[in-house]
Amino acid sequence: MQRYITCTVSNLPPDKEPLDWNTRMKIAAGAAKGLEYLHDKAQPPVIYRDFKSSNILLGDDFHPKLSDFGLAKLGPVGDKSHVSTRVMGTYGYCAPEYAMTGQLTVKSDVYSFGVVLLELITGRKAIDSTRPHGEQNLVSWARPLFNDRRKLPKMADPGLQGRYPMRGLYQALAVASMCIQSEAASRPLIADVVTALSYLASQIYDPNAIHASKKAGGDQRSRVSDSGRTLLKNDEAGSSGHKSDRDDSPREPPPGILNDRERMVAEAKMWGANLREKTRAAANAQGSLDSPTEIG
Repeated sequence: MQRYITCTVSNLPPDKEPLDWNTRMKIAAGAAKGLEYLHDKAQPPVIYRDFKSSNILLGDDFHPKLSDFGLAKLGPVGDKSHVSTRVMGTYGYCAPEYAMTGQLTVKSDVYSFGVVLLELITGRKAIDSTRPHGEQNLVSWARPLFNDRRKLPKMADPGLQGRYPMRGLYQALAVASMCIQSEAASRPLIADVVTALSYLASQIYDPNAIHASKKAGGDQRSRVSDSGRTLLKNDEAGSSGHKSDRDDSPREPPPGILNDRERMVAEAKMWGANLREKTRAAANAQGSLDSPTEIG
C-alpha cells in the first residue's frame, strides 16, 4: 500500500493516479477491521506489533489484507494488562510506551494504525528524511496542526487536488488524533475506530456532483423585485427552501473536536450507530418488498 499513498504528483508513475478519497477511507476501514479481528475475535487476542503501510496488501478493488505476522505476539490474558517483550517494530510506527518500556498492549497497535491513517490522509511517509527539519517525523509534524483548525485542510494530501469532503477530512483527522495519543489509555479501542471509519467509508464523495452543485448555485442570480425584496430563482420556482440532507459543504469542526478525546469517541460511536440504524432500516424495507403478498 505504501507505494500508492506516498506518491506525489511529481513522482507518480504515468499509468497511476493518486488514490481518491473514497478509496483511502475504504482501505482505512478495511485495515481497521483486520486489527479488530486480531484484537477482539481471536482467542487469545493477537497484537500485530508491526502494523505499517508496507504490510498492508491491496487486492482487487483495493481491498486491504494484512500481511507479515512475523512479529505478532499473543496479547495479555486474565488479569494481565500487558505483555513484556523485546522492543521490535518499525521506527515511526511504534507506540511511545512500547518503545520506552517494552510493555505491549492492543493500544500499541492502535497507535500504529493512527500513523497509517495519517499517511493515507496526508500522503506523507511516517519517516521521510528528504523533508525539511521538523517535518521528517509524521506524528511530530501533525500534532501541532491538530490544535489549529485553520491548518487542518493543509494536512490533506496535495495529490487529492482538493477533491475530498471537508467534513470527512475533519472527522478522519479526529480519528487519527485519537489513535496517536501519547498515553495508551487515552486511545480508543480498535472497535470504536472501525465504527467511525466504516461510517466515513460509507459516505461516498462525488467531486463531480459537488462541482456541479456549486456551478448551479453560481447560476442562481438574485434580483430585486419592485418592492425591494431580494428573490432567488429557486424562490420563484416554488422551492421549499429546505436544506439538502446531504451536506458536504466546507465547515470548521465543532469546537474542541481534536482536543476532547471523550467527545471524539462518543461522536465516533454515534456515527456508527446512525450507520447501523440506516442499514437495518434498508434491510427491513427490502425484506418487506421481497416477502410474498397474501391474496385473500
